Amino acid sequence: MKTKAGRSIHADTHPQRVLDLARRRGVLRPGDLEDVGAARVVLTRLMASGQLERVGRGLYRLPGAQVSAHETLATVAARVPQAVFCLLTALQFHGLTTQLPRQVWIAMPRGSHVPRLDYPPLKMVQSSGEAFDEGIELHTRDQVPLRVYGVAKTVADCFKHRNKVGLDVALEALREARAQNKATVDEIWHYAGICRVAQVMRPYLEALA
Repeated sequence: MKTKAGRSIHADTHPQRVLDLARRRGVLRPGDLEDVGAARVVLTRLMASGQLERVGRGLYRLPGAQVSAHETLATVAARVPQAVFCLLTALQFHGLTTQLPRQVWIAMPRGSHVPRLDYPPLKMVQSSGEAFDEGIELHTRDQVPLRVYGVAKTVADCFKHRNKVGLDVALEALREARAQNKATVDEIWHYAGICRVAQVMRPYLEALA
């Protein structure tokens, strides 16, 4: 349907639909516009009018909008679907640390290159075999599946990478995992073996037992 000026009534609603979508999701990708039936050129027009800002390659948000941690993870997962959120990022996701990581920590298969993202900044560790494949959980946030290491695997990973995150962080993760009853000692032992840190973790786990 068109007005007397020849403009589509539906086209006039597309910018508002895109802005509403940006408010709901925090960060928009061009492919998201399909959900509201809008063409990608609408992004360009909204940027030109100052109603949207570009925060990275293919990433847009409302000016000054605060992006939640989950929205940031969804952005990474959409761009790097093989990544698994690990270490400090996984601890934060599971509520096991007081740390506020400035980077998103991801695990990738050995031999991978660090993904090139303008936003957010990434910190990558590499592993292979069971150390990479085991303990992955799927969580959906903002309609995007997130691959996150579970609590017991994350605790073991923190001890494995204690030179990167600090032994104090690993010990805090272990204490909180048990205090919040989010992982059993047996589960942590299992992943300590897979990550080859059973001997390192033994005195701490025996103290808990």
